[in-house]
Amino acid sequence: MTEVVLKPLQHRGIECIGIHFEKSSSLNGAIQKHAGARWSQTNKCWYVPLSKENYNKIFFSLKGKARIEQSVLHTYLSQKKTPSAVLLETKPVSQNILNTPVPWINRRVAVYKKENISPVNAHILPAMRQQLKLKAYSSSTTKTYLNEMAQLLELLKDVPADQLTPAHLKRYLVHCFEKLNLKENTLHSRINAMKFYYEQVLRREKFFWEIPRPKKPLLLPKLLNEAELTKLFNALTNKKHKAMLFTAYSAGLRVSEIVNLKLADIDSGRMQIHIRNAKGKKDRYVGLSPVLLDILRSYIRRSKPRPGEYLFESEQTLTAYPSRTVQQIFSQAKQKAGIRKEVGIHSLRHSFATHLLEKGTDIKYIKDILGHFDIKTTERYLHVSKKQLVNIISPFDDLWRKEEIDW
Repeated sequence: MTEVVLKPLQHRGIECIGIHFEKSSSLNGAIQKHAGARWSQTNKCWYVPLSKENYNKIFFSLKGKARIEQSVLHTYLSQKKTPSAVLLETKPVSQNILNTPVPWINRRVAVYKKENISPVNAHILPAMRQQLKLKAYSSSTTKTYLNEMAQLLELLKDVPADQLTPAHLKRYLVHCFEKLNLKENTLHSRINAMKFYYEQVLRREKFFWEIPRPKKPLLLPKLLNEAELTKLFNALTNKKHKAMLFTAYSAGLRVSEIVNLKLADIDSGRMQIHIRNAKGKKDRYVGLSPVLLDILRSYIRRSKPRPGEYLFESEQTLTAYPSRTVQQIFSQAKQKAGIRKEVGIHSLRHSFATHLLEKGTDIKYIKDILGHFDIKTTERYLHVSKKQLVNIISPFDDLWRKEEIDW
């Protein structure tokens, strides 16, 4: 029977349980489906956040399928002394046991690594999380709002946050700007988090009308020229990685949109790509480059195993690639190509839009292709029919015709 080793793991600042075992498709499916485990490309193991509930899920998902070795995890948890830690009972644990789940002493799990929130404000983050879920905010926005609000609560210590006035919050924002040196974008996120709590959770009407927002700097998008793009693409040898970056530039996609693309989203009949549930929970169609279609077909034919659901699947998990992995692929290609510009994978999206504009495409069409919002009045004028989208030629096709990129 396969041995599964549970170890403590720090993953992106969060305490986790690392799940280690030899490659096994049956175990992969079991812990992913029943324990909600995710794959860490950096640590080369599966993991779940550290909690009693997740520990029990691992236990029962592997029951009858593997032996569990947890002595390292038990020792780590037994030695922790902080009140926010999750502890196992300090009794001896036999090797390779698969009996009943080990009892847990303290059920409280620290969500924030630097959490130091007074009991007087302990209700705030759970209340925010509940309201964010009820309003169906994205996981990214939820995480940002909770972390930003936690910064205020840690600073307040025993001062009740519910009793703060707009004047108090003004002084706090000045402190953030002058003492903490926060940038304008971060200040906007912090204001949004506080605004959500006081107006959406506490129902304080017009609570933030008196608080001015810092003006954001107008920053030009960072992009790559055609020569740099050619070097970048040619620096890659892995066909899957190459196809990912080709897709990003060819259709102007965000990294989250690349990893969430499914085979069913590629419509070769209408020459469209269906982007589902993108930023702002908005679907859209973008044109499918004929050149890109040929490349994707070639990539799929060569893939072993072939992708089953997602266009770009991880060989380890058979699920979508993590966004962070695709960002690392871009960074490594940029370094290998000798590109010194401080750009990330999002620069492919900026480059796509800029190159379309330079080739004479109407900016209204470009905004629609990119799925941009304008909360004022312009969005209703930016709608483009699917027929018009199909007729727009991707700048990737022009770059490919120069025959300087290999495949």
